[in-house]
Amino acid sequence: MPLGIAGSTVRRAQVGSIPAGLVVATRRLLSGCNVNSGQPKSRPIPQAGHQFRPPFALMTCPLIRPVSLLYEGLVRLMKRGPVRIARWGRCTLALVVATMLWSSAGASQTQHYPGASWELIPSAQSGWSDQRLDQAWAYAREIGSTAVVVVQHGSIVASWGETDSNLLLNSARKSLLSALIGIAVQADEVHLDDTLARLGIDDNPPSLTAEEKQATVHDLLEARSGVYHPANYETREMEIRRPQRGSHPPGTFWYYNNWDFNTLGAIYEHATGSSVFTAFAQQIAGPIGMQDFDAAKCRYSGGPSSRYPAYLFYASARDLARFGLLYLRKGRWSNQQIIPAAWVQESTQPYSITHGRTGYGYLWWTMALTGPSRVEAPPGTYWAEGNGGQIIFVVPAYDVVVVHVAREDNRHKVSNSDALRLIEEVLAARPGS
Repeated sequence: MPLGIAGSTVRRAQVGSIPAGLVVATRRLLSGCNVNSGQPKSRPIPQAGHQFRPPFALMTCPLIRPVSLLYEGLVRLMKRGPVRIARWGRCTLALVVATMLWSSAGASQTQHYPGASWELIPSAQSGWSDQRLDQAWAYAREIGSTAVVVVQHGSIVASWGETDSNLLLNSARKSLLSALIGIAVQADEVHLDDTLARLGIDDNPPSLTAEEKQATVHDLLEARSGVYHPANYETREMEIRRPQRGSHPPGTFWYYNNWDFNTLGAIYEHATGSSVFTAFAQQIAGPIGMQDFDAAKCRYSGGPSSRYPAYLFYASARDLARFGLLYLRKGRWSNQQIIPAAWVQESTQPYSITHGRTGYGYLWWTMALTGPSRVEAPPGTYWAEGNGGQIIFVVPAYDVVVVHVAREDNRHKVSNSDALRLIEEVLAARPGS
């Protein structure tokens, strides 16, 4: 099997403005850690390497919390397999140092949020290149974009098109669900180690096997369930790529699987007693001031393939920019922590190598683990992506969010590759590029 399918993982910190010398020192400390010891003995090693799940990311936590979070992370790792205890001293020290560096770097930045409406900063003030932005806008018109919103330092620096139109997000919806699950995990409503068997999850005949029911919520978040049952709202490409039932044990193989994503929606709703749409409106859209989101306009898409429907979100570009800014700010909006900061960091780390020169986190796409990525952007960049060019692109290194959406019709559909190329054009207009 090619390397681009099954998952290998690596620890990657979003270093932001941390001095390079301190980063190098921390990386040297980390080089002594046995980061490959998290593979459970009871599961076969993935064909392309290990799967490693790091602890809640310490580098986004306030200084008062690193010790408790480090302890939680070590406990989780030790449960998953043998650990070389002798090396944990250096690893622990490195993680604490990284926590302090990240916290101090974040504290030095002014955090700005939009009010009831977005503030638009003119290019003369923001320093973005009018010429390069004009070129990007021309390309957006060429490929058929509906709207683009560019945010830096919490304000809009460029926007084009119908930014207030609610459009179908397709698979970008999955990153919205990841945020809800993070909130539910903190509330002790969703438990990542719960198996499908424990949750009573089954599906239409041919039903799930006993082995498939050993997949955990964690496996589903990473698209590693090993359950290759037909799913609702699949593309033809997904059907073609779907492995045979029973070909990979849970947790050992990455496959972009709508069965995993749809089932996660059902697990969330059963655990919380709320629909994903209502929960998103109440817990995220309302608190961050989304201007156009309407839960009543969202819908489910079911069918005979599976018991679990897809949950279809509709949202505007300017509202998705708020969601991207929420993640850029580590789940915090003004004085309210909406999504746990540790969850934001953990869910946007790469755990798998995909077939498209990217990494994959918990329903978020990331830069590639090794080699060139599908898109040119700094390390630590991550994004939500839906068919038809629906993208929320978060670049912590630049303090930037770029949103691209496109209306689909029978005559034209924007390709995701074209949308990502447009985002590269936009980033080339930033100050100092």
